[in-house]
Amino acid sequence: MNESFPPFRPAFWLRSGHAQTLAALAFLGPRMAAPQRHRVALPDGDAVVLSETCAEHWRAGDRAALLVHGLAGCHESPYMRRIAHKLTGRGVRVFRLDLRGCGAGEGLARLPYHAGLTGDVRAAVAAIVGLCPASPIALVGFSLGGNLVLKLLGEASVAPLSGVDRAVAICPPIDLEVCCRSLDRGLARLYDRHFVSLLTKKSRRESRRSGDADGAILERRPRSLFDFDDCYTAPVSGFESAEHYYRESSAAGFISRIRVPTTVLASQDDPVVPAHIFAKVDWPRCVRLVETTHGGHLGFIGRRGVDADRCWMDWRVVEWAGAGEIEGSNFKDQGSSKV
Repeated sequence: MNESFPPFRPAFWLRSGHAQTLAALAFLGPRMAAPQRHRVALPDGDAVVLSETCAEHWRAGDRAALLVHGLAGCHESPYMRRIAHKLTGRGVRVFRLDLRGCGAGEGLARLPYHAGLTGDVRAAVAAIVGLCPASPIALVGFSLGGNLVLKLLGEASVAPLSGVDRAVAICPPIDLEVCCRSLDRGLARLYDRHFVSLLTKKSRRESRRSGDADGAILERRPRSLFDFDDCYTAPVSGFESAEHYYRESSAAGFISRIRVPTTVLASQDDPVVPAHIFAKVDWPRCVRLVETTHGGHLGFIGRRGVDADRCWMDWRVVEWAGAGEIEGSNFKDQGSSKV
């Protein structure tokens, strides 16, 4: 497999990180056939849902992939739809995970999902192994889902993870506190308020449905994502505070333990995940950090002529997650490259 990425050159009218981030929402991808649903029971009685789309000529032993969405996303998020469609075109059997209470899993969970809840992703992988027992699995996480993927892979050095032979993490917020604090400055406040609005509505909807007293925690409107995590995510999930939640759930401290060939894609102009957090990580040789100058957060909308469409990020994921055998497990000595 080719380990080098073609340089990312942003579309001429999308030079800023904010423009890239927002423009990517317009690239919905083609409409897909209704997926097959798989309900995955969790040890605490909650459940998550896998939405499966199988390539037409897929056979037992062919590759499978698990896609994990980001904060306030679901299996229908534009990047999830686009990449699922492209991977199935490469003959991959694709499973899109809806984290607790999201998408097709709404109403199936009492507890909320969060950035450190790796047991749920592990349960999804186990379900895929049961459905595709002879298949190698590529694990792909986007934003918060990328943090989950990297943390899980680090934990797998102690608690092995069956089936997964490679992984990709796109724009992962590996230092949750730094990322959360940075959202409360400048134009990033727009993303902060957007996330808070979506998460607050979702948590109140779930509380009304379940009748749990936890809904009382959100009688006041959180002013920021940090405030939401401090008054809701942390206490409901068993953490002492938002700081405690961030400290225990950030992937940065787990990355050095990863032993599965992994690519991390990040952009220096990401308005949600500050690029400097990646400089502090002890990258193992099996993990490659690819940084672009432009791209925003889950954007990477490029110029014509490089790929079949402008979605540069999608094709890099497909090349890595949907390819055949990996030629060796080591990348550059420094574990990073700039494209």
